[in-house]
Amino acid sequence: MLGLSLAHPDGAPPRLLAVGAHADDIEIGCGATILRLVAEHPGLSVDWLVLSGHGDRAGEAADSAAAFLAGAGATRVMVEGFRDGFFPYDGGAVKERFERLKAEVAPDLVLTHRLEDRHQDHRLVAELTWNTFRDHLILEYEIPKYEGDLGRPNLYVPVGHEHGERKVELLRKCFPSQAGRSWFSDDTFWATLRLRGIECNAPGRYAEAFQARKLVL
Repeated sequence: MLGLSLAHPDGAPPRLLAVGAHADDIEIGCGATILRLVAEHPGLSVDWLVLSGHGDRAGEAADSAAAFLAGAGATRVMVEGFRDGFFPYDGGAVKERFERLKAEVAPDLVLTHRLEDRHQDHRLVAELTWNTFRDHLILEYEIPKYEGDLGRPNLYVPVGHEHGERKVELLRKCFPSQAGRSWFSDDTFWATLRLRGIECNAPGRYAEAFQARKLVL
């Protein structure tokens, strides 16, 4: 089992880019991993981009990002207003946003959606992430949903109970607009963490899983 290290040879803090189509995607897909990275890398610099946030959802996205990134170094949270469910039809404008992002940040690690995700917005975000940051380390997180497209991940990040508990707590607290959805529940999030923990024999029982398509050592 390899350590989760992003250390720079010169001692500079690493830089993380997290990208999500919707207000809660990053937190659901890799919230515990981000909590672990913040804890293990003092000064971690984070750019956090949510592409679809409207009204109350924009406020939820900003508040949640601040909570998950508490204790990090320099952070920048960006919430855009692209229409939920219509990303492929607004593709030119979404692509332009990624082009601007490319000029703004040079991340050591990018966390984004899976290329095979059946949600059209998620899929386009994954494709544009690879178009834009192909020379960077990209890990694709997963979102449980009706389509049952979790797939077979090939990279696991074990997380302790405290990070899993904090992830679930913040999801419940920061996204009250989603409370009525049948899938948005503590047991959904804990079940995913536990299942991936079983698959990698995580010392603390829990893990988040990713697709790593290209690793250069």
